[in-house]
Amino acid sequence: MVMEDESPRSPEAKLGMELEELWDVQEAQLSPTEKLNACFESIPVSEFPHASPSQVIEIKSDASLGEAVRLLAQNKILSAPVVDVDAPEDASWIDRYLGIVEFAGIVVWILHQSEKNDGYDVFPSALDSYLRPAVVAAAGGMSSPRYRSSQPDSPKTAGNFFELLTSSDFYKNTKVKDISGSFRWAPFLALQTSNSFLTMLLLLSKYRMKSVPVIDPGDQNIHNIITQSAVIHMLEECADLQWFKSWGSKKLCELGLPLMNSRQVVKVDEDEPVLQAFRLMREKGIGGLPVVDGEKLVANISIRDIQFLLIAPEIYKDFRSITAKNFVTSVKRYLEENKKSSPLVSGMITCRKDDTLKEVISKLDSKEIHRIYVVDEDGDLEGVITLRDIISRIVHEPRGYFGDFFDGVLPLPANSRV
Repeated sequence: MVMEDESPRSPEAKLGMELEELWDVQEAQLSPTEKLNACFESIPVSEFPHASPSQVIEIKSDASLGEAVRLLAQNKILSAPVVDVDAPEDASWIDRYLGIVEFAGIVVWILHQSEKNDGYDVFPSALDSYLRPAVVAAAGGMSSPRYRSSQPDSPKTAGNFFELLTSSDFYKNTKVKDISGSFRWAPFLALQTSNSFLTMLLLLSKYRMKSVPVIDPGDQNIHNIITQSAVIHMLEECADLQWFKSWGSKKLCELGLPLMNSRQVVKVDEDEPVLQAFRLMREKGIGGLPVVDGEKLVANISIRDIQFLLIAPEIYKDFRSITAKNFVTSVKRYLEENKKSSPLVSGMITCRKDDTLKEVISKLDSKEIHRIYVVDEDGDLEGVITLRDIISRIVHEPRGYFGDFFDGVLPLPANSRV
């Protein structure tokens, strides 16, 4: 049986037809980008197809880190809005939500707790002597074979660190609200149902949001959550429509993609520690990076993969220090043994500079991932393309477009870690 959202008459395809009608009535003298800007500005985000109920979930601020991780893992999502349980019943949406908590935010916050702040120890004293050297080594990326050979006296990451951590009272008793400073947006950034598609696309691209909650102003609750994967699927469903063909039929090189060459791409060597890869993602504000052997592309690690350090800590147990290469191998084995699906199992996806944008979007949609690596005929890395790069080529932000939209949301809090 063919599912409705996979048929030509899917909600995404219907939305594409609405864009097609708007495209046909735009003024002829407008450039393709200006025409598409006008089309996206004319459609409210309330018309974007709804995410599955399992994706539109909330986490209470008094939930423990362990409970939050279980909820995210069970629903196969990377992040969720945090509801302030102490907010009054008549609170507006901006006062009702503390922010968005992510797998990555939880792990990064835990790693930073190895540091003493103002003389206060966050780890129980019984665990402190064991955890501190492990976390310092992990957070500092000091457990790679290359580093240890040059620094033989450096601290080493204990093999069962994450197993001990996830069974500790510290992990079980710390509340989600206790790590609110690690949320990407504070107090909460969302669209209202009347905001436009263009606003949503710009937030996902130029303003680097991973997903966009949509609030219904009537009941002040989350109406939908629009993810990068959902946008990619919409583009795939619209690939044969006229408004998309102006871009979809062009080769990547004709569109100026990739935006960064191989020297500019943040990458990690296969024998470097996997925690160094996650550390680089946090520092550079990126969602994933390639694992290389010299110039050869061998694997991909995404920020979503950090979840396995918490939901499958046994992966870390077998290695005194786990390299990026070993981590990818171990996660694949864990998923196969437990019959679980993940984009990581299918590995990285690649393309060539003379591939069309339509071909690239089709690959991204089929694997439900947000990045694709550009390689040459020898398999050497030439660049990377993300959904953000694609959006930046088809729409632009008009001058003064957002006005005071970000008031009360930016800047990030001083203690933000993600």
